[in-house]
Amino acid sequence: MTKPENISPNIAKDLARIADALERLSPKPAQIPDFSYKNNKAKGYLWEGDTKSFTPVKEINYTELNLLIGIDDQKQKLLNNTKSFANGLPANNALLWGARGMGKSSLIKSVHDELSKEENDTPLILIEILREDISTLNECLRILKKQDAQFILFCDDLSFEPNDASYKSLKAMLEGGISGRPSNVIFYATSNQRHLLARDQSEYNQKDYIHNNDLSNEKISLSDRFGLWLGFYNCDKIHYDEIVKTYAKNLDIKLDTDELIKRAHLWTIERGNRSGRVARQFIEHLLGELGAK
Repeated sequence: MTKPENISPNIAKDLARIADALERLSPKPAQIPDFSYKNNKAKGYLWEGDTKSFTPVKEINYTELNLLIGIDDQKQKLLNNTKSFANGLPANNALLWGARGMGKSSLIKSVHDELSKEENDTPLILIEILREDISTLNECLRILKKQDAQFILFCDDLSFEPNDASYKSLKAMLEGGISGRPSNVIFYATSNQRHLLARDQSEYNQKDYIHNNDLSNEKISLSDRFGLWLGFYNCDKIHYDEIVKTYAKNLDIKLDTDELIKRAHLWTIERGNRSGRVARQFIEHLLGELGAK
């Protein structure tokens, strides 16, 4: 074997260059942030599945909890569940499902904001995981379980196509896997549909009842593993009017109530929809219009 001192300078340079190139190509270990939010640290992060890292979100886009109108039952149940979790008590993973624009994701962020203001020995951190990163969920949990904090893992607009097997990572974490979810992590998801696995009619054989029943059970087994289901329903006129008036009062909009509601209804006609999101968009439009005068 050639001793290091006998290697020619040119070969040594080549070896050093190869070693540098390999080091650049090798994946760097995940940078784990300080999850303490003392001293103005972030209260929220985005899990980056490709780099196995966390990007801090200094300003979380939330709506004040008292501005979420017409969902009092859902609000109280999620608040109670999250408060139990924040205090280290048993709590359920939650699925918020139903009509679009009715405050599902807003409620999760608002509840987190409300409870993160309280003085707790352990920080309450919101971490968003994108739908396409669900397959990296186990790596995310492996990191979080070692941290001295409580984590709400949040996935917005979650659903799976019939041929998408990544749901199995989530299914094992929610309940049924050997390790399950860590005690310092809870999973909250929103979806427009109650059952997260889309139904593919081509899989079903009209003459095979047992096979069809097995497929149906598989489709609903994922959503069944959420201990807390909160349904959100379409917005009626009375509910919509109340949301608009609450936003207007909170923002001190000086406009006659009848005129406000009339213009809010015209806005829904143009949008073809009535929801909390549409009400907020109308108010933002109105603020811009009044400010421009």
